[in-house]
Amino acid sequence: MTGKKILGDERRKWILDKLMTELAPITGGELAKQTNVSRQVIVSDITLLKAKGEPIIATSQGYLYMPASNQDMMVERTVACQHTPDRSEEELFLLVDHGVTVKDVKIEHGVYGDLTASIMVSNRKEVEQFMHKIEETGASFLSELTDGVHLHTLMAQTEQTLDKAEKALEDAGFLIQSFN
Repeated sequence: MTGKKILGDERRKWILDKLMTELAPITGGELAKQTNVSRQVIVSDITLLKAKGEPIIATSQGYLYMPASNQDMMVERTVACQHTPDRSEEELFLLVDHGVTVKDVKIEHGVYGDLTASIMVSNRKEVEQFMHKIEETGASFLSELTDGVHLHTLMAQTEQTLDKAEKALEDAGFLIQSFN
């Protein structure tokens, strides 16, 4: 889709169709380029689609369509971890190397309450992209606001996969507690 600007509902339908057919995340910049609008227009479109109940997830790699049926096949577990920022990549590599998807990170902030950010990394390449984006933007890790204490929602195909990943977190000194 190049050349002419796609307007309103037609553009949102095109975005939804594109996200539903792609397996990999698509950046807002790429969607903007393909529809000849600004990235901010795409951000607004995604917000409207989410408000209509579309299961779109914003990840550090881009937008991803995640229908409930895909999520239903996965088991989830929340773990509490603590470490310094310089060990973030090590923690994420450890988890994805055990076949786990790190869905998000959560902290409890003294003023804002619970803060959650989507991560959605499932392999080393995605972890590297996430870490590069943190470096490139100069962003801080949420856990820096809480002396390294944070929660992760982990997803895997089986409970046994989560058990092994949790044990690896414990052995590496990351795990504070698990919430099955």
